Amino acid sequence: MKKLFFALVAVFALVVVASCDDTETYAEQRDRENSAIQRFIRDSSITVINESQFREQGNTTNLENNEYVLMQNSGVYMQIVREGCGSPIRDGETTTVLCRFTERNLLTDSIQLTNQTLAFASIPEKMSVTNTSGTFTASFDATSSLMYTFYGQSTSVPSGWLVPFSYINVGRQSPADNREIAKVNLIVPSTQGHQYASSSVYPCFYTITYEKGR
Repeated sequence: MKKLFFALVAVFALVVVASCDDTETYAEQRDRENSAIQRFIRDSSITVINESQFREQGNTTNLENNEYVLMQNSGVYMQIVREGCGSPIRDGETTTVLCRFTERNLLTDSIQLTNQTLAFASIPEKMSVTNTSGTFTASFDATSSLMYTFYGQSTSVPSGWLVPFSYINVGRQSPADNREIAKVNLIVPSTQGHQYASSSVYPCFYTITYEKGR
């Protein structure tokens, strides 16, 4: 396991270096990032809808049309694959949420990190999420977090990961409930990502499931 871990760290370091060009200005890096996002949208045949249309559709995205809603305040593109079982996190509530995810760097078009492999399948991201009047904050459990292990420095959850909480349920699937746990696809710009994405200015595509912890 340790050999696998350090091999992954080495690959990750190469990816980060490859995605960063010190000769570029920040404006040029943002232009490159935006181009990568638009290219991904085009190549993936994504239909982008605005928030007004999203609300008119009952806060849903049409999967047959491969719809993503652009959240103007954050620049995050979100597709709700499954609203999920259970219920939304209530105002004033703090709860444990377990996540399984795959992270793709859109500049290098490569999977950068995932806990959906045999090596890490038993280690979901564990985070504490709080809803304060509709504003969500969250932190990773540093003792069992692949994100924290790789990106370090802070246990803060990337802001882009928190966008779906206003629109999904967080529960645990049971035999009595035919609905599965919540699942979303996200295009997250660097300004809403983790510190490496922010400092190196690259966007990520995430597939994430959200499940209520015990």
